[in-house]
Amino acid sequence: MIIRIVRMHFTETGVEEFLSIFHQHKNAIRNFEGCTHLELLKDTSAPTIYTTLSHWNSTQDLDRYRKSELFGTVWVPVKTLFAERPQAFSFEKFIEL
Repeated sequence: MIIRIVRMHFTETGVEEFLSIFHQHKNAIRNFEGCTHLELLKDTSAPTIYTTLSHWNSTQDLDRYRKSELFGTVWVPVKTLFAERPQAFSFEKFIEL
């Protein structure tokens, strides 16, 4: 399993548009082949910072999503709303208690 975390810092005016885009596409992203979990997290001390947390069956599934039409439909308008460059991390579950 691959855990993907993407931390995004938006402009103040970009937050509302991002949330609209996310809500419009969240079910399609979650139901994309290989995606088993999707969360949107809001920073507790910075109202313009959001993080997506998603679980993927494999790196290949994540890569297929990142090359998909759906990803382009979501990412192209979202990336214009950033105040800073997003940070993305991929992890494999190592130890769970």
